[in-house]
Amino acid sequence: MQSYYPEQFERELGCTERDWLRWLPSAIGAHPYQLGEGQASVECGAGTLALTWRQGEPLCIALVRMPRLHVRFVFEGLGDPQRHAFMQRFDLHMQRGGG
Repeated sequence: MQSYYPEQFERELGCTERDWLRWLPSAIGAHPYQLGEGQASVECGAGTLALTWRQGEPLCIALVRMPRLHVRFVFEGLGDPQRHAFMQRFDLHMQRGGG
């Protein structure tokens, strides 16, 4: 089953901004990008992906505190197949642990 990735969406990730910035280059692969404060612009062929993020309050469950990062994805100039291909790689490289 193929996932659908709209032109704009938001995600909540269980990581710090430092983690995110360390993982981002491998997640976007060979696509050129520019990094700014709380944002990045990624060239995706004929289109672009604008990423913005902000640190959220940690999620607390009993004595466990998990960091939260709110990330917004905005694609421009990319059709469904191109967004899907980009996000398949991106999600694979952002995937962490689990059981």
